[in-house]
Amino acid sequence: MTTRPRPLPFPAALGLALLLPVQAVALAGAAHAHGDTLKVVITGQQAGRVTADVTWENDGDAVEEAVAATVNAVSADGARTAGPWRLVRGTGGAATWTTAEALPPGTWTVTVDAGFPSLGHAQGELAVPVVDPAPPTASSAASPSGAPVTTTPSAPPASATPAGTPSASPATSPASDSGAAGWWTTVGVAGIALAGAAAGILLRRRRLRRP
Repeated sequence: MTTRPRPLPFPAALGLALLLPVQAVALAGAAHAHGDTLKVVITGQQAGRVTADVTWENDGDAVEEAVAATVNAVSADGARTAGPWRLVRGTGGAATWTTAEALPPGTWTVTVDAGFPSLGHAQGELAVPVVDPAPPTASSAASPSGAPVTTTPSAPPASATPAGTPSASPATSPASDSGAAGWWTTVGVAGIALAGAAAGILLRRRRLRRP
């Protein structure tokens, strides 16, 4: 069974027919208020990225819609070209647009052509400077061979003694210990010999006194 769409009632159809022309007139009025062309002004560059302001020609309002525009660049000597790149919204304001790509250092003739939401055109010269690298710091200075120089504080000599620290008493050497032991051994042997000789003399005298 085939279901056919029911036709709109006459009042609803009449309301829709009246609404479409009203919307068309409103859109035309808005477009007429802004004008039918875009004003494109190349404002400079940021780190090689082209910046431009895009507004409506008649009232200078910022374009709220997405802008379809291409950027092309030619070097001063004509040997180098860049683009086509598209414009994307920047961060400087509602009318600010920029490129995601960056131009290399040099002087460039830049052209911007917009096609939506209306037509627009701009051309100008930009000078992209050469950015000098940051000078090396003292800690990252390199030696003539190219290797980084590392400064290490020298340690004090092992024999150095801090001021005010009492010096230790000299240790007794093994040679002096052996000499003292030999001297006491000699004295002991001599004492034993003298004691033996005295005892022998006393025994002989007692034997002589006996009848």
